[in-house]
Amino acid sequence: MFFEKVTFEAKIARLKQRRAIISAIRSFFDGLDYLEVETPILQISPCMDTHIHAFQTQYKDVSLQSKQNLYLHTSPEFGMKKLLSAGLERIYQICHVFRNADDTKLHSPEFTMIEWYNTAHSYEALMAETIDLIKHCADIVGIDAYKWQGHSVDTDAPWQKISVKECFARYADIDLDLYLDDRDGFAATIAAKGLHVAADDGWDDLFHRVMLEYIEPHLGMAQPTILYDYPKRLAALAQVKQNDPRYAERFEVYIAGVELANGFGELTDAKEQRRRFVSEMDAKQATYGERYPVDEELIAALEQGLPACSGIALGIDRLVMLITGAAHIDDVLWHPVTLEG
Repeated sequence: MFFEKVTFEAKIARLKQRRAIISAIRSFFDGLDYLEVETPILQISPCMDTHIHAFQTQYKDVSLQSKQNLYLHTSPEFGMKKLLSAGLERIYQICHVFRNADDTKLHSPEFTMIEWYNTAHSYEALMAETIDLIKHCADIVGIDAYKWQGHSVDTDAPWQKISVKECFARYADIDLDLYLDDRDGFAATIAAKGLHVAADDGWDDLFHRVMLEYIEPHLGMAQPTILYDYPKRLAALAQVKQNDPRYAERFEVYIAGVELANGFGELTDAKEQRRRFVSEMDAKQATYGERYPVDEELIAALEQGLPACSGIALGIDRLVMLITGAAHIDDVLWHPVTLEG
């Protein structure tokens, strides 16, 4: 395993590069005539993902002598979609977001995200724009390779685009089409490969186990990689593919083994969005014993009319790690307690 002891000077140098990268991101989007926005951090509903957990607080309304549960947002997505429904067309936001999960080398409970939406873009066009942004940041800092945990990927390497279905066939020898609606068959197939399967594992658990064991070790290692077209059950906020509604317009970016960004051709149907919201929260309740309320303002915005659009969230801290070669996310955060390494 690759480890690094970070000196004060090394961390300050990386934090200066972080500042340059954030400036490069702003200049990139400003140059494309995007509007930078700021949406509220406190939300009635923080997300609609079964496995993402938010930090909760309470708002005391003195005039009404009542309390209301609020959450720190896990993404600015809901607020930004409301702005799109109000008529904005190209928007981006750089902000701190919060997810209640364990600290790891790649995750901090509070981290920085760039999220952007464009009503003129298909999700294929969004892929191309994401590649341009990442290359722009690397050029500004002046590196020739993205690095993490001993892995190095040439910044000039051609990007790979590969579907989830193709990855399952290539790296796990599994025809995913056969199991999209067959949890038990899926479980038997991966158990035969020697992977652990528990009786209470859901379909999503099985999918992610195959991803972890067979697929993710290959992603972004030889070249930056876009993994696209996820099963629709794993893309609650994405539009289904017109030519194959079993899959959805979702993609992720991997570089040097780091999952960097998550993008969608956005779902615009209010009724379907409510159905998916309730389904995700039912799954969260069954798995974790909690649920978040439906964001009725978001549903109303979709009913008013969310234009066809694509959007993506990219972890700025992880991008800084790849560009600076940092081994741990703490090495690129402005945490005074870690400044001395």
